[in-house]
Amino acid sequence: MGKRTLVIIDGSNLYFKLKDLQVKNLIDFNYDGLIKSLADKNANLKIRYYIGAIRTDGSKKSLKMFKEQRRLLANLKKQKIVYSLGYLLKSDGKYHEKGVDVQMVVDMLRGAYRKEFDQVILVSSDSDLVIYIGFKHRPSYALLKTCKRSILLDKKDVKEF
Repeated sequence: MGKRTLVIIDGSNLYFKLKDLQVKNLIDFNYDGLIKSLADKNANLKIRYYIGAIRTDGSKKSLKMFKEQRRLLANLKKQKIVYSLGYLLKSDGKYHEKGVDVQMVVDMLRGAYRKEFDQVILVSSDSDLVIYIGFKHRPSYALLKTCKRSILLDKKDVKEF
């Protein structure tokens, strides 16, 4: 049996990094396939995806974003990926995620305390944990220096998903 691995996906962070690479169809993206291609082949994976919940204010833009997020969440559920929702705060016409980082940290600490996993894979560019998965075009040099293991992706690594 492989290592029990908790995979924490910072959904918004991953979305915008993939968008930077001009990856298309991110709502229908094969997140499970990407994670399995990066993790140890025998790992026992528990994948969690964290994102701020979009609420509609009646505008066309918010309605479109709400519908797209519902499609994304359905796609995650189909891939058997558990998702957790924070919230989005709108200020100065821009949305800012709130509560997502806290949920990620709480799940990591709770799981570590309960000895539910052997390692954590953090798919983000925000924190340093066991394995850093980032992007070659915008790596976090601080994470590269402090993490036990790093994997840097480019477009060819995610294209098939």
